[in-house]
Amino acid sequence: MPHDAGIPFLREIVIFLAIAAILVPLFHRIRISPVLGFLVAGVVVGPNGLGAFANAAPWLAYVTFTDVDSIAVLAEFGIVFLLFLIGLELSLERLWSMRRLVLGLGSTQILLTGLAIGGLAALWGHSAHAAILIGASFALSSTAVVVEELIQRRELATRVGRASFSVLLMQDLAVVPILILVSAFADTSGSGLLEALATGFGVAAGAAVAIYVLGRIILRPLFRLAASTRAPEFFVAITLLTAIGASAATGAAGLSLALGAFLAGLLLSETEFRHQIEVDIQPFKGLLMGLFFLTVGMGIDLAALANMGLLIVASVIGLIALKASILTGLGRAFGLPFSRAAHVGLLLGQAGEFGLLVVGLSMTAGIVSPEVGQFLLIVAAFSMMCTPGLAIAGARLSSRLEHRAMGASMTPDADEIAEIGSHVVIAGYGRVGRAIAELLREERINYVALDLDTQLVSELRSRDEPVFFGDGRRADVLAKVGAERASAIVLTLDQEREAEEAVHDIRAHWPDVPIYARSRDLAHAEQLTLAGATRTIPELAESSLQMGAFVLAGLGIPPDAVSTICARVRDRGYEGL
Repeated sequence: MPHDAGIPFLREIVIFLAIAAILVPLFHRIRISPVLGFLVAGVVVGPNGLGAFANAAPWLAYVTFTDVDSIAVLAEFGIVFLLFLIGLELSLERLWSMRRLVLGLGSTQILLTGLAIGGLAALWGHSAHAAILIGASFALSSTAVVVEELIQRRELATRVGRASFSVLLMQDLAVVPILILVSAFADTSGSGLLEALATGFGVAAGAAVAIYVLGRIILRPLFRLAASTRAPEFFVAITLLTAIGASAATGAAGLSLALGAFLAGLLLSETEFRHQIEVDIQPFKGLLMGLFFLTVGMGIDLAALANMGLLIVASVIGLIALKASILTGLGRAFGLPFSRAAHVGLLLGQAGEFGLLVVGLSMTAGIVSPEVGQFLLIVAAFSMMCTPGLAIAGARLSSRLEHRAMGASMTPDADEIAEIGSHVVIAGYGRVGRAIAELLREERINYVALDLDTQLVSELRSRDEPVFFGDGRRADVLAKVGAERASAIVLTLDQEREAEEAVHDIRAHWPDVPIYARSRDLAHAEQLTLAGATRTIPELAESSLQMGAFVLAGLGIPPDAVSTICARVRDRGYEGL
């Protein structure tokens, strides 16, 4: 066995970083999700892959993992930070704005799919506890893989993307009670089902209340203190302390470490520090999540795959077909056209990373036998590997069905607009409007755009983008795209007089909605401000300022300093420009 030079896990860490730095980027280049890259890498370099030959070829011990347990402790932190980030993203405002799809479509899908899969597990002779956990965990899809596919295919802002993301949000919320179930079933194996549930949820509720109370008293002042120092290392330190400290609290209560991290993230999601925390923790989350998936891959026994190949293939196909069928039917029931519902069903037909997590925890707790657990891990992993193909198949099927239905309407549909809330309305989808939409997509913010170019709108609607034919200067048209529920209205009109009249009209109808308006120059910007615009962006002055910012950056001025200088010029009303 190679020597670790006195540093624990040194060899394992070096191998992992080599995989993260070399192998996974190669997978990314051929458009394979990093999640799947780590899974495949775990199979190859794990004790059931090349590691099995380390005794015959000692040099393999330096480049493979021969013991899964050696890095299992480190991998646990990946799940902690994943749940922490999910808690951060689940703000009450976002959930409420998408409540129809999140609480309706999402919760119904979990319930029906869980019952169907759990019922099949019970028919195969599994205990009630095992059947419940198998059904619940395989009802969930892969947030990490699906969201990445939606981003890569530029579908996150489409109707399919919104519906899929809503279901995934509800599934992320469902992870918490599922983790509680695992703890309850493991700790009260001799108790009845109702007693196990009552005990688990009672302890979890107590832990949640304690974390909430302590968090409200301590966390916000601590983060304000860290932010006031303007030293990033202190802010990162308090973030890590919050996530790991809350995990330790729920762990001490006999619950999952991930549950505490989720509660801490949920608590911080309503604070002003949320976005900075997401940026700071993202690198830790990505690497440690990779470590978790690497350990999952290492736990997959290739011999089991060889012995049960046909059964595994049939199970993967059956799982995808079952979930896709249920989601397609529910999508139609919640107002999605059949083409879109079928697309969502195929996109979410796989198992997810939480299925892998729950199966692993169930094996450790003795709820699921190692043989059954191995089979479930392989089925879940292979179904996740099918996601890119399912995304392509769903898009092609949707396109064919759409063409058969004589194409998409270019005018806003009441059901589609009803699904959107706290969105941004973009009036004008030219060069500026498309640039703004791209930024909104990057931040997963819903938007609806209006434009008078019929050819452009028709092309974009065929790709399911939320762009409609309409005059964004008119209040009655803006009302059709939910302007009263919008978080902002962006006017990209370049005609001065028409832009001023539009701002007047919007402000008269919706006095509280922020209006961001494009202006030709500083004089036009002043007129738009007088008309009621919240913020104006003078094109000529702003382009000059941006050019100056590039010059400063090229001269070696730090990015934060350049941003501060530009903000100072803007606050002075572009004085000197």
